[in-house]
Amino acid sequence: MAGAAPHLVEVFSSIQGEGPEVGTRTLFVRFGECDLRCCWCDSPGTWLRTATARLEMEPGVHEEVANPVALATLERAAKGIDLASHRWVSLTGGEPLLQVEAVEAVIDLLAGAGPGIFLETHGLQADALSRVVDRIDLVSMDWKLASDVRRADEPKNGRAAPFHAAHRRFLAVAAGARRVVVKLVITPASEDAEIDEALAAVAEIHPGACVVLQPVTPTGPVQTAPSAHRMQTLERRASRQLGDVRVIPQTHPLMGIP
Repeated sequence: MAGAAPHLVEVFSSIQGEGPEVGTRTLFVRFGECDLRCCWCDSPGTWLRTATARLEMEPGVHEEVANPVALATLERAAKGIDLASHRWVSLTGGEPLLQVEAVEAVIDLLAGAGPGIFLETHGLQADALSRVVDRIDLVSMDWKLASDVRRADEPKNGRAAPFHAAHRRFLAVAAGARRVVVKLVITPASEDAEIDEALAAVAEIHPGACVVLQPVTPTGPVQTAPSAHRMQTLERRASRQLGDVRVIPQTHPLMGIP
């Protein structure tokens, strides 16, 4: 089977827990490695590539396999958990586009079997996205805020360099996908100026995108979520510029599912 074998963390069937497709049956293909460090990250085990990956080979039955994962093994897992019964295949991470050749191979393998292809990305790898965007049904990009996120090679102390320029380039490419979602994770430290800059950029580049304001789920060093008043204020501010704005928290922690 031709194509680059992916370095994965896990493959499993579950219910989408965030964003506008929340509640839909999804096959998650989680890639290993990420070049960002988000203070609220709920999957730090994806930051580095691992020697093995955990694949659900049939409902509730998992197997540890060596990385990179052979495409034939991924295909066997997808068939074992009934790929066609899913609404989406989510390519997630980590950051999938750091392995763009493997993303292409996974799309070749799984596209056309029924589920749409859903890319979950940090929204910085514009050149990589350009290689696959015409085959993605839904691009869900984060718009990272420098108050809460730094690059892996930046020092832990001090404010991170802003991400706006890279996100603007990425969103311009993402506009070629069938659907685009731009997600901002909001913490108590998120600043109005950086949120406003992100919203203005989306309104300029792709005003038809769905914008999700996601109140952070407290984890690690982030101990509290923004208030309901704060989220309602931000929704009103965003809706003055954009036509599809939604406040959607993560639901999978509430349900206790992966």
